[in-house]
Amino acid sequence: MSLFEKKIPVFRKRDKETCEKIKTALREAGVRCKTGHYQMENIVQAGYAGLDIRNLGPNGRIDRDVYYVNVPLSEKEHALEVIRAAGLVTEVLTVDQMMEDTPKKFPELNR
Repeated sequence: MSLFEKKIPVFRKRDKETCEKIKTALREAGVRCKTGHYQMENIVQAGYAGLDIRNLGPNGRIDRDVYYVNVPLSEKEHALEVIRAAGLVTEVLTVDQMMEDTPKKFPELNR
């Protein structure tokens, strides 16, 4: 248990609810984890205000953040067992996979 131990992702996806469930399951099992989120897209500037104009629609802000859960390398297997026991599925997507168009992901939907 080193302070500077390498941490690896066990979840990285645009899914806030699953991230919160994984975080709760890991904390209850005593597994150290670090969670967070970041914006993958650049913000489109609207004048000098710095507001994202896409968030000013009738439904309010759209969640475009990527959520992640990192665990120490030594606790990876235990963390994955805890996540599977909770009935959750983890995904670690690359940036290319997150930016891929839906028709490319599911070619059977093309008509």
